[in-house]
Amino acid sequence: MTDTSDKSATWIVPVGPDGPQPAGDLDAELGALVGQTESAGQAGRVTVLSRPVGRPSRVLLAGIGDGDEADWRAAGAAAVRAAGDDEILEVILPAEVGETALRGLAEGLWLGGYRYREAIRAARSSEVRLILSETLGYARSLTLARATAAATWLARDLTNTPSSVKNPEWFAGQIVAEAAGRTGLTVTVRAGDELERFGGLRAVGGGSISPPRFVELSWQPAGATTHVVLVGKGITFDTGGISIKPRDGMKLMKKDMGGAAAVVAATLGAADLNLPVRITALLPLAENAISGSAFRPGDVITHYDGSTSENTNSDAEGRIVLADALAYAAEQLSPDVVLNLATLTGANAVALGKRTAALYSPDDQLAEALAGAGAAAGERMWRLPLADDYTDNLRSDIADRVSAPAGPGSVMAALFLRDFFTGTRWAHLDMSAPSWSDADDLDLSKGATGWGARTLLRYLAALS
Repeated sequence: MTDTSDKSATWIVPVGPDGPQPAGDLDAELGALVGQTESAGQAGRVTVLSRPVGRPSRVLLAGIGDGDEADWRAAGAAAVRAAGDDEILEVILPAEVGETALRGLAEGLWLGGYRYREAIRAARSSEVRLILSETLGYARSLTLARATAAATWLARDLTNTPSSVKNPEWFAGQIVAEAAGRTGLTVTVRAGDELERFGGLRAVGGGSISPPRFVELSWQPAGATTHVVLVGKGITFDTGGISIKPRDGMKLMKKDMGGAAAVVAATLGAADLNLPVRITALLPLAENAISGSAFRPGDVITHYDGSTSENTNSDAEGRIVLADALAYAAEQLSPDVVLNLATLTGANAVALGKRTAALYSPDDQLAEALAGAGAAAGERMWRLPLADDYTDNLRSDIADRVSAPAGPGSVMAALFLRDFFTGTRWAHLDMSAPSWSDADDLDLSKGATGWGARTLLRYLAALS
């Protein structure tokens, strides 16, 4: 067996359809035990072997399935969950493990080890060692995995934070603090009179004791030739406003800023990786609350670009704040690509279930690139049509459009947003359902998933 640095450590042995895949031969006793274990190679399955008088005394057989990146990610996440909090883990890797496989494994180990404890990050195991026969060529894989996991952890932490803490001012402060520890980033926070033109953001945030903020986070590396604008919905809590939600619909509304969390995390991750892509993250932050100053159905809202929307549902507030951000991007930033992420509609879950986001874009190439990045990252999406059949539903008698027209809910929200950025290099990701997991599920931990951070980093890295 490959010699390891600590015989008291717990071994993680990858197992494929044809048996164990470590570097070297298993000792006879361990090999016999593995040979008697059925289905151990199923991706994400962990079989625990106890050897009270042997060394190691515990072995975790981690199934890697067919051995693609997703299967290795599942193996890493499942193995770290099967371990104790203070165990030292040594992963005994095949002699010729690929860089992609190693990245998947490392991401799985980090993502599976995530816990949220009052905004304190705590890994499930104190140490994980990768035992390799050859280390050349793997540094980049581990760097990418670490940056991706760190971005996802941050997005999860921000989303899991209770809304009693997470008001717009607090969220903006977190962005400033995170950016301050990195070079090459600038942050502008707008509040009060600086939001005069942001009529949608002011309307949505007008009912809360915590005033709205508009945050602009910029990464401008030297030599960048592509400018990507990332827009994230940042509703720190959503009561539904005057169009109040039922109790069950309100319980998880601390997650309604999951799009903003993913966008922030991906931008910081791009800076950590020094990606040569200019990125501007736009975060409209507001709490949609109920009070005498809350906006009402029937109100007409004037957006950043001067166009107007008739509010027909105060619980369709996300598109209203995103509209201001998209209009700002179009007028002020001259971007090459605009991507917006939002926990926008329940219709997304009805159409695609809990694990898949809806993707909208008029650009086939951009849609294909995003879907590919999501598939590689382990974040599924499905392209839905920007169906012009429904544009007449947007018409208003008293404004340029209505905010929440009749028709297929997720599609109508996308058509509304399309009005505010006329360039074709635009995509909208409706990710309300996959932003939250009801239980630990491979690389997802119960609670916020940080959905989108991984996809965005893959997409941005591919651009470079």
